[in-house]
Amino acid sequence: MILKSFQDYYPDHFSHCYGCGRLNEYGLKIKSYWDDENTICRFNPKPYHIALPGYVYGGLLASIIDCHGVGSAAAAIYKSEHREMGTEPAIRCLTGSLKIMYIKPTPIDREIILKGIIKEVQGKKVIVEVHLSVEDDICVNGEVIAIRIPDNYLNIK
Repeated sequence: MILKSFQDYYPDHFSHCYGCGRLNEYGLKIKSYWDDENTICRFNPKPYHIALPGYVYGGLLASIIDCHGVGSAAAAIYKSEHREMGTEPAIRCLTGSLKIMYIKPTPIDREIILKGIIKEVQGKKVIVEVHLSVEDDICVNGEVIAIRIPDNYLNIK
C-alpha cells in the first residue's frame, strides 16, 4: 500500500505551487505526512540548490518550510473536523505569515527532515511550528500561520 501525502489530496486547481504542487513539472514536489501527532517531510536537495559550496540556499529552505507548514495546516483542519483527507469540500491553506530563524548552514549533500508541530487550529487560522534538520541537527526553525481559503478561491473576483 502506498501512503498518499497531504499534497496528493489537493484538487488539480490547487496543485500548481512551485514547492508542493504535483502538477508543476519544474517544482520541488515536497510530500508531507502525519507522524503521530506531528507532521514530517523528507527532502533531498539537488546540487543546483546551492547558496555557497556545500550548503543549501536559504530561500529554498524557507520555501519548503512554507509548503510543509501550509500542507500540515490543511491536514490539521481535516483532522479537527473529523474528516478524511480528500473529502469535499476541499481544504487548502495559503500563507498568512512566515517566520524563519536560520540557526546554522544546511548541508546540501544530505537528506533534510522537516518536522511540523500543530500549535493552534482556530477557525480559518492554523499555526504550525516547523523544525528543519539534517541528521538530528536543527538548522532552521520556522513558524507558518496558514489561512484556510474557500474551494472556489480561484474564481473569486
